[in-house]
Amino acid sequence: MKILATALLFMTIAAGSASAMPKDGCGGECAKCHALSVKEANELVKGLGGKVTLVKSPAMRGVWEIDLEKEGKKAVAYLDYGKKYLIPGPIFNLATRKPIAASEQQRAPVKKVKPSSIPLGNSIIMGNPKGKKRLFVFTDPDCPFCARLHGELKKVVATDPDLVVYVKLFPLKMHPTAYDKSRVILQGKSARLLDDAFAKLPLPPPGPQASGRGVDETIKLGQSLGVTSTPTLIFPDGSVMPGARDAAEIKSLLAGKAGKRK
Repeated sequence: MKILATALLFMTIAAGSASAMPKDGCGGECAKCHALSVKEANELVKGLGGKVTLVKSPAMRGVWEIDLEKEGKKAVAYLDYGKKYLIPGPIFNLATRKPIAASEQQRAPVKKVKPSSIPLGNSIIMGNPKGKKRLFVFTDPDCPFCARLHGELKKVVATDPDLVVYVKLFPLKMHPTAYDKSRVILQGKSARLLDDAFAKLPLPPPGPQASGRGVDETIKLGQSLGVTSTPTLIFPDGSVMPGARDAAEIKSLLAGKAGKRK
């Protein structure tokens, strides 16, 4: 036990997630976008002197609690959401002076909505406007994860001529300048202004014609669909999936695997 605990104290591990891009986003609950299976955890700690038997979500944001076992000896460690660092446990709550409680991680099923019920208006269009495959993306012009996803979406539409992406401006309250930027982008009806926003280039101030009505309608729409964070993607089969994803994973999900949690 002492050997295992000592080893854990000094171990740091390189990120080895299945996706090249962490499923991150702004707002909402972190656990909705981050998942870790026992199998993946074992792949990450392989060769470090212990087998993962259980993955749990503790009462602390940003980490998983994992149970490790070696030669009948058990230990607790914590893995950060970036899947880069293994931290020895237990971790104590300073208020209660007790170890933080954890429960076995339960992955929520992917929520589904009716894509046909989502209005096409109030959108910035990427890809083929006449494409049969429709992907909806709720985004915030000040969200760094949305900016990262935007670059990946460009890669996808460049290789899929049958795909149209409807980008919905969904400014979060945590980003105070995002609402006015969203008004300007929607008024311009051009992906160029969205590109500029993600590149942190200055946008023109909202003019008298830059009504907030379209943005307000999108905010209400997102709330009715259960969108709480950005980016959030809604796939052709209706699967609602929050968090940034890379081009390869988006292509896989568009191929019909959106209902399977990654």
